[in-house]
Amino acid sequence: MFSLKVTGLVKHFGDVKAVDGLDMEVKKGEFFALLGPSASGKTTSFRSICGIEKPDAGTVIMDGQDMTTASMRDRNVAMVFQTFALYPHLTIRDNLAFPLKQQGLDRGEITKRIDEIGELLRLSHTLDRKPGTASGGEQQRIAIGRALIRRPELLLLDEPLTNLDAKLRHDTRAEFKRLHRERGITIVYATPDELEALTMGQRIGVLKEGRMVQIGEPDHLYDFPDDAYVAGMVGSPRMNLINARKKGEGSGSTVEAPLGDFKKGQWKSEFEKFAHGDEFMFGIRPHDIVPVGSTQEFNGPTFEADIHLIEPLGDVIILDLVVNGARLKMVLPEEQAIGYDVGDQLKCGFDLATTHLFTKETGTAVR
Repeated sequence: MFSLKVTGLVKHFGDVKAVDGLDMEVKKGEFFALLGPSASGKTTSFRSICGIEKPDAGTVIMDGQDMTTASMRDRNVAMVFQTFALYPHLTIRDNLAFPLKQQGLDRGEITKRIDEIGELLRLSHTLDRKPGTASGGEQQRIAIGRALIRRPELLLLDEPLTNLDAKLRHDTRAEFKRLHRERGITIVYATPDELEALTMGQRIGVLKEGRMVQIGEPDHLYDFPDDAYVAGMVGSPRMNLINARKKGEGSGSTVEAPLGDFKKGQWKSEFEKFAHGDEFMFGIRPHDIVPVGSTQEFNGPTFEADIHLIEPLGDVIILDLVVNGARLKMVLPEEQAIGYDVGDQLKCGFDLATTHLFTKETGTAVR
């Protein structure tokens, strides 16, 4: 296993800038999640790291060595694509053996490695079958096995679970974590799914239009997003972002939002530098909103909301609320949401310390 450092990576395809100055550092033996929507540059970044694409600018450093222009053969990097890319006319055993034959290994070593990978990925009973007879989960493990059998120092996983159903995705996520724990290999895992990133990544890098927006541990990104884009990407349901503006000047100024006027928050220090009327986005997590009984004393801001929609999700219920024309979500345990119905009015409250403020123009967090 080795470390990876990408600095200023740029890749164009004609007029399209697929990667725009990407900076990323992955520690040796780390499981790093690269989170971003479709067309954010995940695949192109991977292809440049493993040597399929030649970057237009920037450097790729692997274990302290500059590998920017090195051939794929010299990088000892394996990549698993979104599509399984298996050879349908070959048995699973021959699919696994293919990269080893390309390396010129002898038959005994090839057999040894196939048996080892078959046991590791629980594929031993399928080795003499064709890929077409395997389930989706087995085909995904075959593709992973074909990458691991080369014993790479770095494994790049490009949205490997997209084509699997929900149960298989859950089971295969556990397999990846087990593989990482047992092998200790450095893994970079690209996904558009914030749940996958939060549950699997030791650290997460949030990608937007080919640039890294923020890198951090899951809890840090969730609690302290650097901008509104990260706030919207990390967490499910996503953070409520409501239009707001500054009211007044100096120490007496407030944030004016549909939920009320607020004077203090974790954004207080920088807020005073803005002018009266400047526009912001006021952010609060759905899990940080709580119902407040009519006779209950609550030490924090409260507001009245109309229930617009109820979304049952098993052990939790999502309430879609409307407050002075603004829409927001609230998450409650199932037993706590019993008795609520669409059209009901609900008194809610929250702790101002859990809120966030972002500038409307750039989306940058105000702290």
